[in-house]
Amino acid sequence: MIRFRHLTLAMLGALAFAPAAFAQDASTDSASGKRFAIVGGYALSQPTKNPQIAGTRTNLDGDGAPTLSASYFFNDNFAVELWGSADKFGHRINSSAGKLGSVDSQPVALSGQYHFRSADSIVRPFVGLGYYQANYTGEKLENGQRLGVDNAKGGIATAGVDLNINPTWFARADVRYMQGSKSDVKLNGLKVGEAELNPVTVGVGIGARF
Repeated sequence: MIRFRHLTLAMLGALAFAPAAFAQDASTDSASGKRFAIVGGYALSQPTKNPQIAGTRTNLDGDGAPTLSASYFFNDNFAVELWGSADKFGHRINSSAGKLGSVDSQPVALSGQYHFRSADSIVRPFVGLGYYQANYTGEKLENGQRLGVDNAKGGIATAGVDLNINPTWFARADVRYMQGSKSDVKLNGLKVGEAELNPVTVGVGIGARF
């Protein structure tokens, strides 16, 4: 709950600050025809499924991390986007007995997107579909045993909205769902279960097009 409050405050702060900060860039030019866009932001990631490890049902906490994306627009509506976390999401592994350990994840995704309405519309919703891979690192257990989780890969669906500040700058909010393959979970080198986390990320950011 605290992390979601931080995200909401960050979004409100970005929207309040951006118009004043970039007002001097407002001009008679148009967002139409600009082919590249970059976005820096922050996202919260929450697994929607929890793995079973050596017969123990676990649940993983969510976490936040900075994100980056770069897009190329074939025209004002169709784009391809490369998106990923600039740092790792840290997930605490819990059971009914308390903390068992932790694991870090760092997803990267390539998606095709469709942006609705004209390029200069103040509010521009968009949707996307693509492919992602999440790298799992930093696996550890509190009891000192060696934990390993194979990387996940699969499809990603995105829905979001851009709020145009001027022809160059915009604010963004998005939700992404990653439906991945099952990853083998190993304990001291032996497979003891499978993880299918299928995380949802909720993010906000500030972008520029050129």
